[in-house]
Amino acid sequence: MTCIVALKTKAAILIGADSASVGGLDSRVSTVPKVFRVGDMLIGCTTSWRMIQLLQHGLTLPKHHADVETMAYMCTVFINAVRDCFRTGGFMTKDKETEYGGTFLVVYRERIFHVDGDYQVNESADGFDACGCGESYALGSLHATAQQDDGRARLQLALETAAHFSAGVRGPFTVLEAAI
Repeated sequence: MTCIVALKTKAAILIGADSASVGGLDSRVSTVPKVFRVGDMLIGCTTSWRMIQLLQHGLTLPKHHADVETMAYMCTVFINAVRDCFRTGGFMTKDKETEYGGTFLVVYRERIFHVDGDYQVNESADGFDACGCGESYALGSLHATAQQDDGRARLQLALETAAHFSAGVRGPFTVLEAAI
C-alpha cells in the first residue's frame, strides 16, 4: 500500500502521497490523507491506516530543546513519543522484546527523515526519499530527474511513475510543502 515521496528544493521541502487503500487484491481510493502536519512537522505514512490516524490525531510532539541536535532528538525524544503513541493506541507489536511500528517519512527542520518499522531513523544524502510499495519506482524517477529545477513536477512524476508500475499506488495525489 502506498507511495510517500519527499523532496528538498532550494525553497522548500515537498512531501506527497497517493490515495490507495489496498487489502489483498482489493483497492479503493481513500479521502483520508496520508500526508499531514503535526506541529512543526510534515509526516507521510504507509503501513496502516491505524498508524496514520494515531500519528495525525494522537501524537503529542515533545519539546525540542536547543541543546539537542536534530538527529539526536529524532532518534530518542521523538521516537519515544511515537512509541508511546502507538502503545497507547494499540498499534505496536512486540516480538522477543523487540517493538515494531510502521514506516513513515518526517519533514522537520529542513530535513527529511525516514522512520522504519523497528524505529530506526535514517536521513538520505540524496535530498529526497520515499517509502511504501512504490518506493523504488519513485526513487528511480527522482534520481533520473535530478537535473530538473521544478521540484513540484519531479515529485508529481515520481508519484505517477510509482502508480504506473505498482498496483498498490494510485491517485489522486496530495502534496504539502514546508518552506526553507
